Amino acid sequence: MPEEDIHQPNDKLFSSTFSIPENTAGLLRAKLPPALVSAVSWDELSLLPGSFVDSQFRRSHTDLLFSAPIGNAEGFIYLLFEHQSTFDRLLPLRLLRYMTRIWESVEKSDASRAKLPVILPVVLSQNADVWYVSSQFASLLEVPEKLASELRPYFPDFSYIHLQLAEMAFEAIPGTASGVFVLRAMKAERLGELLGDAVWDESLILRVPRELFQIVLRYIVAGEIDKEVFKNKLKEISDPEIRANAMTLAQQLHQEGRQEGRQEILQANILEALEIRFENIPSGLREAIDLVTDDLKLREMHRAAIQCASLDAFAATL
Repeated sequence: MPEEDIHQPNDKLFSSTFSIPENTAGLLRAKLPPALVSAVSWDELSLLPGSFVDSQFRRSHTDLLFSAPIGNAEGFIYLLFEHQSTFDRLLPLRLLRYMTRIWESVEKSDASRAKLPVILPVVLSQNADVWYVSSQFASLLEVPEKLASELRPYFPDFSYIHLQLAEMAFEAIPGTASGVFVLRAMKAERLGELLGDAVWDESLILRVPRELFQIVLRYIVAGEIDKEVFKNKLKEISDPEIRANAMTLAQQLHQEGRQEGRQEILQANILEALEIRFENIPSGLREAIDLVTDDLKLREMHRAAIQCASLDAFAATL
């Protein structure tokens, strides 16, 4: 799992679902080449700690590393989740960097080992349209055609398995009920279909844990949806327990949204008062104001912003 807090709803949904080996296995067993599926010991698939993604990409990429014997030898499966809207042509280069970090971590933990384990790189893209791109590292290199065969032994080359949600019909997404439900929601989010029948498939909803259904509900509410249509979708659920839980959570999310809205207004009023009086507000002070969520404290800070003699005097009230 990533070592720092994840703030993006896509990352949270992906990590909470596919960090469970059963869900990852359910997807990959249906999508990897048959020979590899037969070679991996899926019942021994185990999540390992750590993230290998560059810090500047952690808002658009999340990674999970699993260990499992492959062909009776030690092996890793590296699953990189990409939810940016456009394809990054340098993805193969970054994958190579991430794989190198994994091997360095392995070597550091056991410097006496004779050989490094195989890494099977898999990329899952949350795209709306199919990306017609090469999954070959060599496609990044400008190799003189006449010297291609002579140069090939001297540069690294590998392929990665690219799973694109844009290439999968909703009904064709494979895996466990939890994995299918989450990937349908992610595909629907890109297409603006979070309230469509593919996500609100009650036969599927009945087979996922209630906790996951609530996580997906939060994901849906965070998206751009018609609130009235959303309420009607909740009413259409026939299972009384699911419907009651969903309605309760929807009301809770509504209250949380109203609370967050009030807090944002109060924070904006504080900053406006300070900007009118002192013009330039240090970024650190802005960040400190954003961290305050208590209504009463924010109202006190607003009064202080209007009355304080200086920014230092205001900062003392935090």
